[in-house]
Amino acid sequence: MQDVRDAMPKADQTNKPAIEAALGAQCAKDTLSARERKICYYIDPIKRDVAHPFSLGMPVDRLCKRINKSNSEICGVKFPVKTENLEKKDLTKLRVKQLKSILVDRGVECKGCVEKEEFIAMVQNTEHLAGSDEF
Repeated sequence: MQDVRDAMPKADQTNKPAIEAALGAQCAKDTLSARERKICYYIDPIKRDVAHPFSLGMPVDRLCKRINKSNSEICGVKFPVKTENLEKKDLTKLRVKQLKSILVDRGVECKGCVEKEEFIAMVQNTEHLAGSDEF
């Protein structure tokens, strides 16, 4: 949503038809990841409902909470944690839950991992499995 807002001229950010057109143009791009396409799939039928709070300048996180009432799956789409070029000191800043989700995205199960250091080691050992974002 922030990408759409950044791409629009300031004058069009209060124009609902222009916002709907910008959402459609953003979703029509070929370079979207699978998760972004999934969000577009959910937003497409409710563009008009999204355009109204968007035109009022509502922040993106509040907008997500507002449209969550009409379709709860939109805000449930999670984007993976970017792990390329992360060093160990960067991985230590992540929570264990985030480290587990990285491993799940890679299709790896960390049996016997109890300590955070074990999860960090497994994430580093499976770096070669970090693939594309396609489902």
